[in-house]
This record gives sequence, structure tokens and C-alpha cells, in this order.
Amino acid sequence: MKAASKLAVFIVLVLLLAEAHVSLAVTCSAIQLSPCLSAITSNSAPSSLCCSRIREQKPCLCNYLKNPMLRNYVNSPGAKKVARTCGSPYPKC
Repeated sequence: MKAASKLAVFIVLVLLLAEAHVSLAVTCSAIQLSPCLSAITSNSAPSSLCCSRIREQKPCLCNYLKNPMLRNYVNSPGAKKVARTCGSPYPKC
């Protein structure tokens, strides 16, 4: 195998392993967002726990938007306000 081919294979493997590591780091569970429920459904400010959970679950939000049972909460004006207040941009899925 040529050196360039070996390098290309190595880079692809590193990228795949890095992507697998990122996907394993987050367990997508909507229940993790329960500390945000009162802030989403009322005018109360999100807690620091809520904001940390929003940031942790950010990779999962697009999947939550696809779920008919979660879509109304995740796509609500309150959820967008909480994401904005926590400094976590709302996902563009």
C-alpha cells in the first residue's frame, strides 16, 4: 500500500473512532430534561441544572423533535426561550 493510502485509511479510522466516542458520551434520554419542565411551561428562569442538561442533551434534540410525543415540548416557545437563556442555540434539524 502506498504511504498516501495508508495515511488516508488512518485518518478515516481516527475520524470514525472520534465520532463513535462522541456518540457514546451522551445518553439520549428526554427524562434528563425534567429539571427544565417548569421553565419551559411557565415564565420561571431555568436553573443551572436545567442549563447543564440542555447542553448535555443538545446532540439529542433533533431526535426529540422527530418524536411525536416530545415534539410539542421541545419545539415550544418556552423550550426555545430556555435554550436561549442557557446560551445553547436551538438546533436547526
